[in-house]
Amino acid sequence: MELTPDSYVVLNDGHKMPVIGFGTYAPQEVPKSLAEEGVRIALEVGYRHIDCAFIYGNEVEVGQVIREKIADGVLKREDVFYTGKLWLTDQAPERVRPAIEKSLKNLQLDYMDLFLIHNPMELKPGDDPYPMDENGKVIYHNTDIRDTWKAMEDCKAAGLTKSIGVSSFNRRQLELILNMPDLQYKPVCNQVECHIYLNQTKLLEFCKSHDIELVAFGVLGSSRDAGWIDQDNPFILKDLVLNEVAKKYDRSPAQVAMRHLLQRGIVVLAKSFNPERIKENFQIFDFKLSNEDMKTLDGLDRNLRYTNGSRWFDHPKCPYHDEY
Repeated sequence: MELTPDSYVVLNDGHKMPVIGFGTYAPQEVPKSLAEEGVRIALEVGYRHIDCAFIYGNEVEVGQVIREKIADGVLKREDVFYTGKLWLTDQAPERVRPAIEKSLKNLQLDYMDLFLIHNPMELKPGDDPYPMDENGKVIYHNTDIRDTWKAMEDCKAAGLTKSIGVSSFNRRQLELILNMPDLQYKPVCNQVECHIYLNQTKLLEFCKSHDIELVAFGVLGSSRDAGWIDQDNPFILKDLVLNEVAKKYDRSPAQVAMRHLLQRGIVVLAKSFNPERIKENFQIFDFKLSNEDMKTLDGLDRNLRYTNGSRWFDHPKCPYHDEY
């Protein structure tokens, strides 16, 4: 398939998702106005897929820009594919619908295009996003994920979201949902960390075999938020082999890293609040990597996960103990 700026994948429920999305996560210390300006530039450049989440704390700003572009007549609501996420303290079934309704109120939108379970590692239900015990340890919880999924299905049936999916699930956790006897809707996607150092080949094959799209975050090596990321990890964009390939095509390492994933049939989320990089990251449709260069980049995999959940590695639902 020839990739163009308008390229999309057809999800298993018939809805269409643009193959490149703009990510809006930033560490706490980054002003929310940067996310607002980033989304504005992204929409002007041509991005039509915006990825956000309740826990990012910038839904109000992101929604404002989307509505502003619609009010200006630049876009229609159906032109924008908006993804939101259910936070870990809202996985108890009775909290799912209020959670999406709260996000929609923040956004001032009537519906989401995609609503994801943000992560399988559930925390104690409540309004504190990181509930702690007296020792400063995060309090875990254990709702059956299938009950959470039923509540997600109800949100889709109610028209609050067009599609539903998951994020950071491993194969076993996906199978729990796929094997539900009364399953109404399969997850349309699994959004996971994926890049040249973590190419997720086995998980990609599993998802494709069930008509589930793999959506990649952290494609350029994550935001390196010190709260989550080991600062000694290598920088993807400084990889020598990646830079050699980029030179060959007269492209930036970021453009080649993203193009590599697109050609593997993965939906890519790019994140930057630098106007020039936002534009550059969208300019990946006018060149194509050769089969040889694809293989070279495939060979860089080192099973390196930046967001490895190390602070919650003892969570019974931590997805990273399995091979994939």
